[in-house]
Amino acid sequence: MAEKPKKSGKAEQQAARSARLSAALRENLKRRKAQARGRAQSRPGDEEEPAGNSRPRSEAPDFRRNRGRD
Repeated sequence: MAEKPKKSGKAEQQAARSARLSAALRENLKRRKAQARGRAQSRPGDEEEPAGNSRPRSEAPDFRRNRGRD
């Protein structure tokens, strides 16, 4: 049986690089989705808190210039 000659051209290298990058991107996306799911499960009470420019929590330092006016 005759063996296939190995191609070592630029197109082959680019295809191999593209395949590696695609696999890395898929793995990265899976990891980020798992992290997001973990964060969502660890903080279930966040939905009740208002978002945006709400009053700062008491334990957070207040860096506003005009602290007396609200």
